[in-house]
Amino acid sequence: MNNNIDEIIEKEREEARIICDIKGGTSPECAAAWDAVEEVQAESAHKKQKPKKSSFEVYCDNNPEAAECRLYDD
Repeated sequence: MNNNIDEIIEKEREEARIICDIKGGTSPECAAAWDAVEEVQAESAHKKQKPKKSSFEVYCDNNPEAAECRLYDD
């Protein structure tokens, strides 16, 4: 999945360069293209920051009825 997001980022960069070459570096289309690149990069960074689940959390996701996974309201 990480390779896929890197490919998407690179594709967006290439498209932004082409748009800016055609429309000009100060055009609204160029700015929008680079905004798209930034959005994909931000999403990639956000996904990298998500903590991975522990083995116990995975176990509880797969076995919510297990006694050790039950949650009680106070």
